[in-house]
This record gives sequence, structure tokens and C-alpha cells, in this order.
Amino acid sequence: MNQHMQLEPIPFIDISAQRRRLGKSIDDAVARVLDHCQFINGPEVTALEKALADYTGAKHVVSCASGTDALLMVLMAKNVGPGDAVLCPTFTFCATGEVVTLTGATPVFVDVDEETFNIDINSLKRGIATARARGLKPVAVIPVDLFGQSADHDAISAVAEAEGLFVLDDAAQGFGATYKNRRLGTFGLATGTSFFPAKPLGCFGDGGAIFTDDEELARTLRSIRVHGQGSDKYDNVRLGLTARLDTMQAAILLEKLKIFDDEIAARNKVAERYSRALGNLVAVPRVAPGCTSVWAQYTIRLSEGIDRDAFAAALKAQGVPTMIYYPKSVHQQTAYSHYPVADGGLPVSERLSKDVIALPMHPYLDEAAQDRVIAAVRSALQA
Repeated sequence: MNQHMQLEPIPFIDISAQRRRLGKSIDDAVARVLDHCQFINGPEVTALEKALADYTGAKHVVSCASGTDALLMVLMAKNVGPGDAVLCPTFTFCATGEVVTLTGATPVFVDVDEETFNIDINSLKRGIATARARGLKPVAVIPVDLFGQSADHDAISAVAEAEGLFVLDDAAQGFGATYKNRRLGTFGLATGTSFFPAKPLGCFGDGGAIFTDDEELARTLRSIRVHGQGSDKYDNVRLGLTARLDTMQAAILLEKLKIFDDEIAARNKVAERYSRALGNLVAVPRVAPGCTSVWAQYTIRLSEGIDRDAFAAALKAQGVPTMIYYPKSVHQQTAYSHYPVADGGLPVSERLSKDVIALPMHPYLDEAAQDRVIAAVRSALQA
């Protein structure tokens, strides 16, 4: 292999490869929408909601414009507002806490488990006590299925039930994963997910969906999705949003859903190969018993003393991109630094933000590319 080929960058996420695989099926799906011109609430939206319900086992699916809207709409439907507290892990994307603040409620940030990166149950309990000590009313917890792996939903549910909270699962990164042989989308009061293009199941723009078994909640969500409309579009019975998933994105997702399980299997093969090759060099991700992962990210932890920036630069020089999810936990970010955190602090999340780094992960990463990633990691650590 010549030097030029050695330096050819490996895609961190390869949407183009998936596009080539789907080819004409995507073209035909888009063409059907262009032919019938029902760009809002077209038949593909209804078809997608049914397909997602069938896939997860949820009784109701309400598609929407983004994963952020999915979470926000549920909080709005439950009338979460000022004086309420919602428990959120801090080691996640900011949208988990952002939606709480948009309702006027207070996010209370809690820590995560050192091995799974998902919400720590003891920190959750301390966070609830912290909220009450601050004079807030804890009403909900938003666990996150981070990097593709399910959170510990039985333990979360037990705490929530004991404390009178509802559970809103943030499966933006975990859609398609299972917990004790049940697919995400069937835990808690509701589940929100994202179809952002880089997600394991992504559209060609923004999109999201909400899953619930609660018929009344689903009815309210459909109202909120369209400005809070009632039986007549000009009689708005509550405050709402413009939060519809457009028909074109639904059409694309229907085609992608057909190959989704195959892509999940391919992601798992990549992850297994990485872990076998790198497990004696770095802390590789661990999938908890009873859980599966869709590997939205493959995130390793570097040992203390290793310069993360130098490590990333060494991989980049060999054509291997990396990303850091997340260089700052949410409570460390400017917009959220004044919100309360669980008593005892969030030391695990703060450590993770200093030493995690993600390697290329997608279903079209062939063994030759995987070998380049593995070799680059080994070389950088030896250097």
C-alpha cells in the first residue's frame, strides 16, 4: 500500500456507503412523495409510525421534527413547569437538560456509571434528595441510553415508582437496542428518539419520534405537534409547537428501517473486533448483562497520563478520525453551570470528560479499515 493510500481518511460515520447500498429504493421513495405532493402528513408518515410501533412493540408512535422536540413535547404534555425538578444525567448531549429548562422547570444533574456511562442509580437517589432540599418538586427522570446501550431500566423504574416520578427515556442514541430482550421504546411513560443523520437510524435531515403505551398521552402529543390544535385546526386548546416530521423524511426512514437490523449486526461485529484487539491497551466499552447496544459510538477511555490531544493528532496523521463525546459534561457548560447537581458532585462524569475518545464506527467499516484503526491506536499508545 503506498503512502497516499495509507493517509486516505477513514470516514468516522459513512452515510455515503449506506446511500449507495440503498440506491434506487431511496430514489423511488422520494419520487413517490414528489409525485403525490403531500409533503406534510403524507401517507408515508402514517406508514412509518405503524412500522416503528411494530418494530418496538409500543402501542403508539408519534413522529416529530427532532429528538429534542420528542423530549420537549412529552414534558409539555405532562405540564412540567416552574417549581418542578427533572433528573438528568450530566454526561450526555445538552438537549437532555435543555428541554427541561425550556419548560421553566429545573434540571438536576446526576452522575453516571463508570463502566456503562449510563445514569448511576445512587446518584439519581441523591439528586432527588437534592431537588427536595432546594424546595423543588421532583416529577420526572430522563435516563439516556448513551452511545447506543440501554440504561438499567428496571432499577430506574423502581426508584421512579418509589418517588412518584414518571420516566421519559432519551433513546436518541439507543434506538434499536434491547434491555432484557425488550426493545427500547417500551420503557417508562414514554421514549423519545432522534433520526438525525448520524444516528444509527437516521434520515436525511432532522427527525424524531415518541413511543408510548398511554393513549391519552399520545392524543395530547399529536395536538402539541401541530400548535396545540383541538378538533378544529383554528381552535387551539393548548400551547404547542410546529413539530411535524415531514413526509420526505418518513419515506426515507421507511427504506432505512428495512436494513436497520442488518446494520446493527454489522456494528456489533465491528465493536467486538475492536474490543478484542484493544482491550489490553485501553478501557473499551462494556455492555452490561441483559443489555445490547446499537453502537452509536465506540468510545474508549485513555489511561491517566496519556495526552488525549496528542493521541487524536497521531490517529489523524494516519487518516483515522476521532471525536470526543463529551469534552464537557452538561453541568460544566456555561448555560447550565448554575443548575443544581446531586449531593456529592459528579466526579465520574468529570473524569470521563477528560479521558474518553470515540473511534470510527458504522456498519460499512470493513476489516481493512478496522485494522487501520486498531494499528493506529496501538502506534499512538506506543509513541
